[in-house]
Amino acid sequence: MDAQARQQQTRKAEAFKVLHERPGIFVIPNPWDAGSARMLASLGYQALATTSAGYAFSQGKPDGGLSLDDTLANVRAIVAATDLSVAVDLENGFADAPAESAQSLIRAAEAGAVGGSIEDATGREDSPIYCFEHAVARIEAAVAAVRSLPFPFTLTARAENYLHGNPDLNDTIRRLQAFAEAGADVLYAPGLRTAEEVLAVVRAVAPKPVNVLMSGGLKLTVQQLEEMGVKRISTGSALALAAFGEFFRAAEEIQQSGTFTFTSHSMPYARANQFFKG
Repeated sequence: MDAQARQQQTRKAEAFKVLHERPGIFVIPNPWDAGSARMLASLGYQALATTSAGYAFSQGKPDGGLSLDDTLANVRAIVAATDLSVAVDLENGFADAPAESAQSLIRAAEAGAVGGSIEDATGREDSPIYCFEHAVARIEAAVAAVRSLPFPFTLTARAENYLHGNPDLNDTIRRLQAFAEAGADVLYAPGLRTAEEVLAVVRAVAPKPVNVLMSGGLKLTVQQLEEMGVKRISTGSALALAAFGEFFRAAEEIQQSGTFTFTSHSMPYARANQFFKG
């Protein structure tokens, strides 16, 4: 990375940090490729975050089926597509060992990311969540790694209980509090189901900023989440699933009905093409 690129990355990192420090809430949508990133940037969003599931689906693989190299290639494409700050979903850092997982954050920074998340999910069905002590050690290593960078990389620590069949709010909060004490910048428990659970998490880790996933069962507005003290809202795979859902319904209509009514509400070619000019 040349000097100009380093300066640009530092500027993006500082802008991303400010988003988490200033009053109010912001939405960080999740593009799955460069094209969806360009479209989101055109709408005025201030930052973007990758989606491991959305990108995996676009590559014909299940969530969790990508390598670190795959993920970083997508990061580079999204970073190049817009001038926005980009954070990366690094899953479990693609390693169990704290030092190896933390190194994935350094590689993400080298790819142009200014933020990223590490989760306490193992990726193994027989033992889906790391034990408490090991999960904390992984975040401690991640914090040490990102603090070695020459710009303020925003580290998000994720507690994954709710996504893996263990909706234990007390254990989730215990983990998030430990991650906060270890130095994580943002706390995130995807899969929370109610406003009460969201509020409990926000209060438990205050004044650290909390990210809430608005995808699936949680039905709250930006205003409601702001009133609860949430700082950041992400969409996970929701936008990718919306796109894939429309694509599938259109193809299914052709196959089953022999009709093309979906074209009446498709985005016009000229408008779509305009997003990718310049």
